[in-house]
Amino acid sequence: MPDKPWVMRTYAGHSSAAESNALYRRNLAKGQTGLSVAFDLPTQTGYDPDHVLSRGEVGKVGVPIPHVGAMRRLFQDIPLDEMNTSMTINATAMWLLAMYQVAAEEQGVDAAALAGTTQNDIIKEYLSRGTYVFPPEASMRLTTDMIAYTVNNIPKWNPLNISSYHLQEAGATPVQELAFSLSTAIAVLDAVKDSGQVPEDKFEKVVGRISFFVNAGVRFIEEMCKMRAFTQLWEEIARERYGVTDEKMRRFRYGVQVNSLGLTEAQPENNVQRIVLEMLGVTLSKRARARAVQLPAWNEALGLPRPWDQQWSLRLQQVLAFESDLLEYEDIFDGSHVIEAKVNELAEGAKAEIDRVQAMGGAVAAVESGYMKQALVSSHAERRAKIESGELKVVGVNCYTETEPSPLTEDLDAAIMLADPQAEANAIADVQQWRDQRDQAAVDEALARVQAVAKTDENLMEATLAAVRAGATVGEWAGSLREVFGEYRAPTGVGGVVGVTEAGAELTAVREEVRRTGEELGGRRLRFLVGKPGLDGHSNGAEQVAVRARDAGFEVIYQGIRLTPDQIVSAAVAEDVDVVGLSILSGSHMELVPDVQRGLSEAGLDNVPIIVGGIIPDSDGRKLEAAGIAAVFTPKDFGMTDIMGRVVAEIRKANGLD
Repeated sequence: MPDKPWVMRTYAGHSSAAESNALYRRNLAKGQTGLSVAFDLPTQTGYDPDHVLSRGEVGKVGVPIPHVGAMRRLFQDIPLDEMNTSMTINATAMWLLAMYQVAAEEQGVDAAALAGTTQNDIIKEYLSRGTYVFPPEASMRLTTDMIAYTVNNIPKWNPLNISSYHLQEAGATPVQELAFSLSTAIAVLDAVKDSGQVPEDKFEKVVGRISFFVNAGVRFIEEMCKMRAFTQLWEEIARERYGVTDEKMRRFRYGVQVNSLGLTEAQPENNVQRIVLEMLGVTLSKRARARAVQLPAWNEALGLPRPWDQQWSLRLQQVLAFESDLLEYEDIFDGSHVIEAKVNELAEGAKAEIDRVQAMGGAVAAVESGYMKQALVSSHAERRAKIESGELKVVGVNCYTETEPSPLTEDLDAAIMLADPQAEANAIADVQQWRDQRDQAAVDEALARVQAVAKTDENLMEATLAAVRAGATVGEWAGSLREVFGEYRAPTGVGGVVGVTEAGAELTAVREEVRRTGEELGGRRLRFLVGKPGLDGHSNGAEQVAVRARDAGFEVIYQGIRLTPDQIVSAAVAEDVDVVGLSILSGSHMELVPDVQRGLSEAGLDNVPIIVGGIIPDSDGRKLEAAGIAAVFTPKDFGMTDIMGRVVAEIRKANGLD
């Protein structure tokens, strides 16, 4: 008999719980076999829709779920005892799992029947995705408490989905992806063991419930070898470090979202074959086959995919699973000396890197020191330099750029789904109405209990469930814990990274222009403020801009992620900058960029040009430029040195030096 196919998902959620629910039910009707929930950035970072940092971010990259009423609507008419639900949620994972459990109980479903996954991998948030809230030690406490709770109360749930996906998006090599994610697993398992919350005879179950979420790039043979190396290394760690004797509990269980880093805005139709090749890397080898697959859409470098685009990605999986003969055979790579050699090379490299991290004190220490972040920024800078030089070829971007007009992008505004402009106002009204209708005294009491428990070693899950049932919101729960744990700003990884070791003629010319302009403006180095307004934590682009700007001779001011427009304006004034660069990938550019522009004007900095970069539709880019933004860059603008040349030209223009 052929093997059963993997769980098929699409990563989805937008605008509101009701609209996302309708999308989920349509996708399930089309043959999707699991759900993968995308939450908006306020939900992910512990803010209610009406918080100042939520401006422009509500419902943009996912669905806003601030309270259990919204969770109830999200899964209306979807029986949760029959569903396998993956939730991409990290800092606030405990809160979202508690709301999911309460919503299931309201359907009459016992928690023990629930199956699914909370990502809950906070280490990689400090390194790549940026939706962390609390300091590492407090975050590990929340993760540990969740794992202990689920092992005892929701036995089919995966409480931790260690995500190497975002490490690759941040520039990780296959060896770094293996080593850093496995180091995270070791850190978490050691923390659970040390907490004493799980009896020794149940610890095998903890190891057995750890799952992984990986990335698969277009070099599909290397990626497939990486997955075989993952299974081999995890087996060794489970057996040798943790003494797991049950073979099933040592199994490497992973889901995959194939690479979004390599998706191109130029000739985006090429993304379809990229996605297929990447899918093969995690399905061809039976011994290292994904248990769940979700594919991006061909147009994700342009903006938010439409339901039709998601359907296309689902059909790619279905054709492979049901039309090909892939599932009828044993592992077709067993016995290949080429594959064996590559797997061994990756495994040995990863072991050496794991040992390096362990010698530093483990993954948490390697985050706090900035080691892992700087390694990723450096790898990403090296990759970008290879693309710019042409050493790494990207079809349609730096080679074979000749193209016929594409019917897929004939109307760019229609080629993506635009976020509902009313979504934020609706979510604000909803959360305010929710607060008005609840028993405030019960909420206050529940939140006081959360804080009291947070100050002890008691498991926080029961107090969190009580807060959900009382009607507290995500912002109130996270705010209560912020008062106990504090907040955290992770190292940016930019310091000490060398972007370009040898400057070619083009970079040398830009350096000279930067030097000359600085001399003309008072004999100093030009100052470039790189800002990340709002809640968008995807800082890879901002980091690479900062690195190349420094290579080009600018003095760079980069304070990291999650800043209000007012904070960016204050930094521009305090640092007396010559240009402000804003990086926004969450779709909130039309709200946040004008806020920064207005603030700079009110501070008397009208002569400081603003440069904007991100996933910005053409129509929005034209509106921003018409409103006075000096330049707008999108993923098609891969030449960092060209961008630096444009930046210094805009500084000269703004200061009347042309």
